[in-house]
Amino acid sequence: MPIKAILTDIEGTTSAVSFVYDVLFPYAAARLPAFVHEHEAEPEVAQALAAAREEAGEPGADLERTLELLLGWMKEDRKVTPLKALQGQVWQQGYAQGELKGHVYPDAVAALERWHRSGYGLYVYSSGSIQAQKLIFGCSEAGDLSGLFSGYFDTTSGPKREAHSYGRIAAAIDLAPEQILFLSDVAAELDAARLAGMKTCGLARGTSLQANHPIVDSFAAIDPGHF
Repeated sequence: MPIKAILTDIEGTTSAVSFVYDVLFPYAAARLPAFVHEHEAEPEVAQALAAAREEAGEPGADLERTLELLLGWMKEDRKVTPLKALQGQVWQQGYAQGELKGHVYPDAVAALERWHRSGYGLYVYSSGSIQAQKLIFGCSEAGDLSGLFSGYFDTTSGPKREAHSYGRIAAAIDLAPEQILFLSDVAAELDAARLAGMKTCGLARGTSLQANHPIVDSFAAIDPGHF
């Protein structure tokens, strides 16, 4: 089956890992406590805080204990959905205030624009919240790229290293898995996507990627028609 859609990871694939770890994470860690104190009564924040308490098995935790849990998960780089939701809300403020600009590799920008013009459906699957994904591309250094994408997926679709997550995404896109090309810099994610039936391509940007998949060092080397 010919490829009709491209599903891409963000961190290490379209965007530098350093942007996430050296810019976004420290920004959220420094501002999360004040943000939560200011907005704890708002429905989205209150829902995320309640979900964090349930995730930790501490439904009766007070606000300070909940913040301690969230900051601890952040240090551990835990892929916990309520944490990702709160980080996304903090980053939204930063983007809105002009303090943050999303990093997207120039070769990724050029390829995404080219694929969009060619009629491929473009989708994102990242452990960061959908809100955070939209901000990276919508407020990028290259301008607003959000118009290129037809949809976004995060850990609410399932863990990125489990095949059933990719099956859910294919169903949501309404394509056979074989019609979707998945791009990532993580071998376990590529393995899971292939197990679900998707075509795969690994990105190794100045690093070695040990994986039994086609591997390139730039989006410029990817031709979806060859998969």
